[in-house]
Amino acid sequence: MNNKKPKAAVIMGSDSDLAIVRKAVEVLKKFDVEFEVSVLSAHRTPDVAMEYAKNAEQRGFEVIIAAAGKAAHLPGVIAALTILPVIGIPIKSSTMDGLDSLLSIVQMPSGIPVATVAIDGAENAGLLAVQILSLKHEQLKEKLKQHKSSMEQAVIEKNNKIKGEVF
Repeated sequence: MNNKKPKAAVIMGSDSDLAIVRKAVEVLKKFDVEFEVSVLSAHRTPDVAMEYAKNAEQRGFEVIIAAAGKAAHLPGVIAALTILPVIGIPIKSSTMDGLDSLLSIVQMPSGIPVATVAIDGAENAGLLAVQILSLKHEQLKEKLKQHKSSMEQAVIEKNNKIKGEVF
């Protein structure tokens, strides 16, 4: 069992992405995963983004969540510069409802994988990060099982409530 606390990097292309990204951060907090949140731009701060990606593993990060909208190159640029798993969150944009972001993140060339969640799917990005981290950090496995069990229980309760109201 690894006694070191799991650690994730959470980056976004713009501070306007924070409202969505916050859902991933909440998941990381819930599972007691150490994290750092940063705003980096593949286009406006390419050198900073490059250094961040190249040094992420040395800084103790084990997974990177990268959110971006519109052209959404940040997750792919980060993935090109590190061997750490990168989870992309396509952010809904005003022009194409996030489809542009989704396609920019999911359509990566061979050899540069980016796990991609739904448009604005930050909660799932956080959960996927925890699942990846659970491969190394045993304590997360039990927490994930409890999380799934509580989701199941919530659906059962809603089902029973609906049946009681309708029938």
